[in-house]
Amino acid sequence: MPYQEVFVLFWEQVKESFQEGRFAKLTMAKTIGKPDLKNIFVRPLSSKDGFKVLVKLRYQSRETEDEESELTLDEAFVFLKPYLKTSFSSVLLFTTTKDVTFKINKKGAGSITENSPTFRDVRQAKSDL
Repeated sequence: MPYQEVFVLFWEQVKESFQEGRFAKLTMAKTIGKPDLKNIFVRPLSSKDGFKVLVKLRYQSRETEDEESELTLDEAFVFLKPYLKTSFSSVLLFTTTKDVTFKINKKGAGSITENSPTFRDVRQAKSDL
């Protein structure tokens, strides 16, 4: 299945975990090539306007400062999509009940795998950022 379709299915799990309070963090990893962008992290935030996420772009170069944006979950989806297959080939969702990995292979097909949770508590994940 094309990675774009699989990513939509993956993002449904992201939204579900967020709505149920199980979302710990999301990490875009496995860079393609040698980009200056090292990782993208997404973690939950509480705000007056409801729940949002903090999207943090971390760079390899020490001269380039990390960038942070507060977004809704839908805005984060739109923000992250262009980085798929151009900058990153995997996205890891960490929840308190399971870890879900989205990967794109060399042929452009997407896959989702599930593993035991890395974090049992959302606060533990926040301290790792």
